[in-house]
Amino acid sequence: MKAVYEKNPLLVGENKFCPGCGHSLLNKIIADVLVENGWADKTITALCIGCALNVTHYVNWDLVQSPHGRAAAVATGIKHMQKDKLVYSYQGDGDAAGIGLAETFHAASRGEAFTQIMVNNQIYGMTGGQSSCTTLIGQRTTTSGPAGRDPLKTGYPTKLAEIIAMVDAAGYVARVSLHDPVHIRQTKKVLEKAFRLQLEENKYSFIEVLAMCPTNFHVEPWDAPDYMVKNVLPVFPLGEFKTPDGR
Repeated sequence: MKAVYEKNPLLVGENKFCPGCGHSLLNKIIADVLVENGWADKTITALCIGCALNVTHYVNWDLVQSPHGRAAAVATGIKHMQKDKLVYSYQGDGDAAGIGLAETFHAASRGEAFTQIMVNNQIYGMTGGQSSCTTLIGQRTTTSGPAGRDPLKTGYPTKLAEIIAMVDAAGYVARVSLHDPVHIRQTKKVLEKAFRLQLEENKYSFIEVLAMCPTNFHVEPWDAPDYMVKNVLPVFPLGEFKTPDGR
């Protein structure tokens, strides 16, 4: 019998993410991209603090733990010392757009030759469900009260992809989503494009990935995709915001 599918060999341990979490799906996509292109042995990931830490339990490529908010700075250092490697930072929205906004912005402004992946689930997940800079207006969190986020008190959701797209040295900027199979395939294409631009043209890329967090959306895992379509995508539109020479 011909095998039509097998487990990715880079996924070797136990998946400790919550049911329905976008992180586990995204790391499966990344693993597939690395295997299909023969990049696994040359990949180094700079991890943030947060839910992303669970990836250490079940992927089999090189990982470096960064202080909270400093993954872009750590990725910069790694790439300067290992110029032939595929280097990417893997960060949540609170890490990349909140605590580490300065590191994110200045890495982009210098055009550092690595790929920055920001998983945007509109929350500080692992630390208790607090509001982040991408939390939606009216979204309930452990720090916003029962009425949800009030823009008069804490501002509006930060649209970081649009901001980074205005930075001259940024090579490729896109926002993708994991809410259905069509967009999962698009996410894979965008990540592969970003990695190729890094390896072949030394381009900095910023890829924002909209991901499910049923625990902090306060919905069942199977309802999270519909929640995203109704609430998240209208605030964070998808697309490529900047490409090299219009490619």
